[in-house]
Amino acid sequence: MPRYAKLVSTGSYLPEREISNDLLRERFPEPPDFVDKMEASTGIRRRWWAPEDWSTSDVAVHAARQALAAAGRRPEDVDLIILGTDSPDYITPATSVVVQEKLGAKNAGTFDVGCACASFPTGFATGAGLIAANSALKTVLVIGVYLMHKLTAANDPMVFFYGDGAGAAILAPSDEPGFLNAAFQADGAYAGYWGIYSGGTAEPASEESVRAGRTQVQIVQRYPPEINHEGWPRLVRRLAREGGFEVPDIDFLIFTQVRKPSIELVMGDLGLPLERTHTVMEDWGYTGSACVPMALHDARAKGKIKAGDLVVLIGSGVGYNQAGVAFRA
Repeated sequence: MPRYAKLVSTGSYLPEREISNDLLRERFPEPPDFVDKMEASTGIRRRWWAPEDWSTSDVAVHAARQALAAAGRRPEDVDLIILGTDSPDYITPATSVVVQEKLGAKNAGTFDVGCACASFPTGFATGAGLIAANSALKTVLVIGVYLMHKLTAANDPMVFFYGDGAGAAILAPSDEPGFLNAAFQADGAYAGYWGIYSGGTAEPASEESVRAGRTQVQIVQRYPPEINHEGWPRLVRRLAREGGFEVPDIDFLIFTQVRKPSIELVMGDLGLPLERTHTVMEDWGYTGSACVPMALHDARAKGKIKAGDLVVLIGSGVGYNQAGVAFRA
């Protein structure tokens, strides 16, 4: 008998410290109108930051606990933790293993997924595939988490983007298809555009690299907008073609929450009404690796996604990496 994976529950965590655009206007009076222009371009009005003594794993655990509670499961029930982030606690060990300890998921194996904001759809697809192939897996916890503000230079106005947060999902076996399919695309020619470029093997951290800010996140060159404006619709259409459904059949889509105008443009390209998508970046900022599961949880909590709906998640991260999944809610 075929074995499938289904989404059982979701969870989300937003820290308590609000960082408004007005606060950033005071912090970055130069260049003039920078915050105004960024707000108009992205739709972001505010973001929330975790305490400065927290690490990424601390944020992740909050969302994981909420997802487990919603599923009626204990940390000890988790068989596998898949965690996606590009703001890890450490280069090594994996942040997922730290989360395992803090969560008390003593029976779980763990691994990290490191493809930035494409990490949650990638982790979702990986977890679903492992459930389908391995009868021993009953509860898989997938987490997307972001704490990039701590890896940003204090004088970098691009901190405008970065909000902290985490989203999580519980996947479990099912006799009927929940997870349908996944699709991926990437272009490493853009690897030097946005990232943290010192601290790994290409350039081990040094006194010089720390002083130059290369151990912190840097936007070196602006990403061409067509990466998302053309890449997202291409990925959605590929999911539909390979998954045996039509684009108009999609009940709900969630995209990486980096620019609201980009989501509106792509929905128009797909011929779908804006009522079939959801945005959170206006009030939560760009929560990177966490934004897709956080938006998914918020949409479910608000009743925008109903049981049986055909849902598509599209994640787009630096590198660049893009990943999409389709599933029945």
